[in-house]
Order: sequence, then C-alpha cells, then structure tokens
Amino acid sequence: MKKTRVMIVEDSAVVRALLEYSIGRDPRLEVCATAATAEHALEILEQSSPQVRAPGAMAPDVIAMDIHLPGMDGLEATRRIMSSRPIPIVVVAASVESKKWNLTAMEALRAGALTVLEKPVGTTSADYEALAERLCTQLVIMSQVKLVRQHGHREPPADNGQMAGAAGSALFPATSGHGRRGEFKMLGIVCSTGGPSALVQLLGALRPDFPLPMLLVQHMTASFVQGFAAWLESVCPFPVTVVNSGYIPVAGSVHLAPADRHVRLDAGQLWLDDEEPVSFHRPSGTVLFQSMAQHLGAAALGVLLTGMGDDGASGLLDIRKSGGHTIAEDESTAVVYGMPAAAVRRGGVCESLPLPRIGARILELL
Repeated sequence: MKKTRVMIVEDSAVVRALLEYSIGRDPRLEVCATAATAEHALEILEQSSPQVRAPGAMAPDVIAMDIHLPGMDGLEATRRIMSSRPIPIVVVAASVESKKWNLTAMEALRAGALTVLEKPVGTTSADYEALAERLCTQLVIMSQVKLVRQHGHREPPADNGQMAGAAGSALFPATSGHGRRGEFKMLGIVCSTGGPSALVQLLGALRPDFPLPMLLVQHMTASFVQGFAAWLESVCPFPVTVVNSGYIPVAGSVHLAPADRHVRLDAGQLWLDDEEPVSFHRPSGTVLFQSMAQHLGAAALGVLLTGMGDDGASGLLDIRKSGGHTIAEDESTAVVYGMPAAAVRRGGVCESLPLPRIGARILELL
C-alpha cells in the first residue's frame, strides 16, 4: 500500500521530533520532509515541483503546518502554497493561545488550509494517543482532497443550478416546497471541511439587516470553537454567538453550535444535548435540520455547504419533505463535495448552486 507523504513545518525541534514520531509510527503515513521555517518549506516544495524535481526530492501529499513561525508565518506560507501549487494543508497548533493567534489560525483556513488540529502533547500525557490518532487520520483524509488555486474557482456553466448532480441524480425544480416567498423564519447552515472560507463568502453576500436568525453547524475541533466564533464575527457583517441551552434565536445573528453538543430547535428556542453522534458528528447538521423541519415546516430554509461524509444530507431531505426550501453548494466550488453530493443523491436538494450565487438566491427567496 502506498503511504501518504507528509511534510512537517514546525520551528520547535522538540515538537517536530514528536510529530515525526507520531506520524512515522502510523503505517498509513511517512514523513517525506521537515522544515523549521516557512521559507525552507517553500524551498522544499520548489525542489520537488514537476518543473524542477531535484534528485531525491519527494513531493508531499499533505502538509502539517504550524502557524507561529520565525520569519514568514504559516498564514503567509499557506497563502503562497494555495495560490501557486495547491497542496492540502492541515494547521497543527497548540490548543491554548492568544486571541490574536486564534484569528491567525482561522485566517489560515480562509486562505485555504483544510482544518485546524491540536498538536499532540508529550507521549506520557493521557491525551497523547487520542490527539496523535486524530492527527494521523486527518492527514490521511485531507491528503485525498482535490484542490484548486485560491485566486480563482472554476467557472460553472450558466445553468449549473439545474444540472444533474452527483452520480447523475437530477435536481428538483428551483422552487421552494411551499412556492411562496417571504415566509421563512430561520436559515440553517451546515458545513465542514472548507467551511470557514465558504462561510465568509456566503455571509458576506447577505445584507447587514438580514431578517432571519442564522443557525450554524461547522464541524471543528473543540479547542478552536470560541476562536472560530470570534474570527467569523470579525470577517462577516453579523454578531456570532456560541449558543447555550434555552437560547432564543435573534434575527440578523449567527448562532453557532458549541463543541460536542447537538443543537435542536424546539418551540422557538435552541436546546443542546449530548446524544450519540450522527454521521460521526456531534454537533450534527442533520440533527439541526431535522428539528427545523419538525418545528418550522415550510418556513425552514436550509443550506448545505462543503464537507466530507454525509452529515446534513438526511436533515436537508426532511426540510424539503416538510415544504421548506433547500440549497446545496455545487461541485464546481465546493472544496469537498461529499456532504452536498450525499444530499443530492437522497433527493433533498431544491437547488444546487455555486457558492457565489447562494447568498443572492437566499435574498431573492426572502
């Protein structure tokens, strides 16, 4: 079996050695290069490029990137890699950092990094095995993501919203279930890998006086949820709140599911629970969408963006069956088309649209 090649970019020799050990003992992975600075990492990538391909140079399949580096930081390195020769990047960082650092890590996601993970702590720590296993598994998964350059997406055909979806499944007509505009009460948004960057574009396309509460499930490591909320609020026109049980949704605000809790809508309030994961996720987008379908019916508006797996697909179908309106991100712009494709296959999508068109379509529906 061909192993996934990993390049480690980390300035601490101790942490670099720990990462090499953690990755090297996984039979699915091999460390093909290490760099203590972003500048050195870019040199390695240049030497392994098809145009140069120096003797012995091996191009990585995925990069484990620290953000806080001497000289050029990991954010700028991510921008340069994603704008020239995109390679899947996983930000690997300490879990407790300053607010400024958290914003920088989230900006790396916006620049094209696929996810943020905690660095494994020392091998004697009780958390070591869990963190190391999560890191290795995510490196394997992210290495398989097909990327496009960040300075431009593929331009979709003009009629893309009506094209056949994944596996040739035809989409339903681009009309809501109840067929009348202006009657929606809440907007639900679900995303995973590639979600932070997609959210910036989607939320930025909505008016600052957007008339609906926005309920959001974004799959993210627990340690970074608060930092993600602060960052998202800084780059979109809406306040962002990590919700608690009993919270009443407010129009023109983003209500973010907390770590490791499902969010359900019931009687106009948001409730949290720790029931079993759905589609391997807690919080689960399907749980949120199903509760919206049950309690809002035709007044529910659901949007499913980029992400791996199938979370949200069944819930989106429930919204459509209840008479609500559903939109999935089109393959032409999705970083990972897994979740939207699953929703298309199950018949839960009223419209499949490229990301730049989703915000305008939501406003049109309202």
